[in-house]
Amino acid sequence: MNTAGTFRAAVVRTPAGPDSIEIIDVPVVEPGPGEVRVGVAAAPVNPTDLGVVSGFFHDLGMIDQPEHTGLGWDFAGTVLATGPGVDLAVGTRVAGVVLGFDRDFGTYAEQLVVPATDLAVVPDGLDLVTAATVPLSGLSAAQILDMLGDAPADGDRLLVIGAAGAIGAGVAALAPDRGWRVTGLAKAADEQFVRGLGADFVTAVEPGWDAVVDATPQQTWGLKPVRDGGVFVGVRPNIVPAVERGITVNVLMVRSDGPRLGQLLALAAAGRLPTRVHAVLPLDRAADAHRAMAEGGARGRYVLEP
Repeated sequence: MNTAGTFRAAVVRTPAGPDSIEIIDVPVVEPGPGEVRVGVAAAPVNPTDLGVVSGFFHDLGMIDQPEHTGLGWDFAGTVLATGPGVDLAVGTRVAGVVLGFDRDFGTYAEQLVVPATDLAVVPDGLDLVTAATVPLSGLSAAQILDMLGDAPADGDRLLVIGAAGAIGAGVAALAPDRGWRVTGLAKAADEQFVRGLGADFVTAVEPGWDAVVDATPQQTWGLKPVRDGGVFVGVRPNIVPAVERGITVNVLMVRSDGPRLGQLLALAAAGRLPTRVHAVLPLDRAADAHRAMAEGGARGRYVLEP
């Protein structure tokens, strides 16, 4: 980390794929009231980051930064400084998530300033690289389950499409606590992992499910697998199926929630929330991580260490 009042961060100016990622020096900003400056130890590469770097979200009009766009959503690290009203000691291990597309900063950085309410303390026994993979996918899974609610006694069959992915696996692992009988849909090679979550397993979609969570970005099947009067939850706000057959349609818009994140980190530390890291790379190799993730086939996150 630089010591001359700046730190390094990965950004894009004109998005054109991984080669457009730049590492720049950014001035250090001190935290204001209710804020924390965190030294970032780990930041995962998420599918949405690939969309930012490719220009997909710029083309949708969701990003309009005048100079550069920050990259990265979730992170883990240690507290470097706190603003007034924050009760966190310097050196405390924390994790959190930075939401929204249209911003000039992100978690692919040596440090960042965030509201203290968005942070959770990382429990002992959970390393920071693993902890960094929890905020975005874990909060997404938990908030999807909030949309589903408790399973009705006469309609508790839940199909999770993309159950081997980070969000889908979280839903599959946590849904039984809400009374759902879970079946995960994934590729045949993922059967052992999905069954290890406690779910049944299928490789093809069939109709008739009481509830369906589609945790894939493609949303290929729409409402076809859902029975009349059932429930559907998707993860793409720009792909919302038209309501039909009395089906309740929900779409995730993930929210930051420090206390809930603390619970999820505890579940991860206890082995109840799945976490998978495919590879750890230095910040300078952010472009390589994007290329590798775009090729597909990885099980687990690429994580950057600033």
